[in-house]
Amino acid sequence: MVLKKRNRINKLSHTTKNFPQLTFEQAIDIVVSGKRAEGVRDRTVRDYVKMWGYFTDWLFASYEVNTVDELDVDVFRNYINYMKYDKRRYDGHKYIDSNRQGIGLSDTTININLRTLRAIFNHLQREELIEVNPMERIKLIRQDIDLTNCLTDEEVKEILRQPNMRDYVGYRDAVAINLLLDSGLRANELIGLRAGDIDFKTRFITLSGDRNKNRKPRLVPISTHVVKMLLQLINENAAHFKTDRVFLSCYGEPLGQNQFNKRLKYYAEKAGINDKKVTAHVYRHTWAKNMILNGCDAFTLQKIGGWADIRTMRRYIQMDTEEMRRSHDDYSPINRLKRRI
Repeated sequence: MVLKKRNRINKLSHTTKNFPQLTFEQAIDIVVSGKRAEGVRDRTVRDYVKMWGYFTDWLFASYEVNTVDELDVDVFRNYINYMKYDKRRYDGHKYIDSNRQGIGLSDTTININLRTLRAIFNHLQREELIEVNPMERIKLIRQDIDLTNCLTDEEVKEILRQPNMRDYVGYRDAVAINLLLDSGLRANELIGLRAGDIDFKTRFITLSGDRNKNRKPRLVPISTHVVKMLLQLINENAAHFKTDRVFLSCYGEPLGQNQFNKRLKYYAEKAGINDKKVTAHVYRHTWAKNMILNGCDAFTLQKIGGWADIRTMRRYIQMDTEEMRRSHDDYSPINRLKRRI
C-alpha cells in the first residue's frame, strides 16, 4: 500500500492580529514610557504630552470618541482647519489674555503640532498597538521661505548701541548679543553657559552632548573681543553671586529663555526695528548668513553651528536680492571673461 505524503501545516490559513482598543490616556502613557526608554529628552516628552492634550481637548469637544482606533484621516484634516482658522492664540495661557490675541495659529506652529502627533502615532504603529496609522496621509503645511529673518549690518550696529554698558543688566545683555553674533549659539546653550565651559586661552566654548540638540558634543570658537567681555562678566558675577553660571538676573538667578528673548525684543524696539520678530534664533540666522558671506565654507559652518543635516543649515543662509546680485556680478563667467578682453 502506498502511503500518501501529507503536507505539514505550519500556519493557520486565516490569521488575524488582534489590536487593543486604547483609550487616549493609555496611548499617551505608552508613548511617554517608550520614549523615555529610548532616552528622549524630558523637554521633548513634555512637548508630546502638551501637544496631545491640545489635540484631545479639541477632539472631545468635537467628536464622541473613546478609543484611538476610532480616529481617521478626516479627523486630523478637521483639526488642521481648526488650528488654522478657529483656534485662539494663547488660549489657556496663565499670563496672556487670549481674548486680546488673534485667531488662527501660524503655519510653523501647526506643523510643530503635526510633527508631534505623527511621532506619537508612528510609535504606536511600530509597537503594533494600532492597525492603521491615521497620520500617514497627513502632510505638513507648505511654508514659504522667509528671506527677512536676518538682521542687516545697520540694524545690528543700532542694536549694539542700545544696552547701558554701566548697568549690570545692560552689560550682561551686551555680552549675550555679542556672543550670539560671534558664535551662533542657540538660546538654551547660551543661557546655560557656565564659566568652566569657556577656555580663555584657546578661545573655545565646549558644549557637552547632553546640552546639544543632536546630543553630540561640539567646540565653538569665539573672538578675542567676546572672550574679554565674557571674562569681565564672569568676574562681576563672582564678586556678587555664588554660582558659575555666566548669564544671571540682577538677583543672581539663572536667566530664563523667555526673559532673554524679551530683552532682545526690547533692544530691537529701542533701535527702531518693528517689522521683524527679533529672537535669539534670528541672531543665529544672522550669524550663519554672515559667516557664509564672509567666506566660511559650509561644512565648517555646519560643525560650529551643530546642525546634524546640512539641508537644515541651508535654510539659515538664504540671501536677499542685493546679495544675490553682488554674488552674481562677482562670479559670473561672462563678467570674468569680458574683463579679460
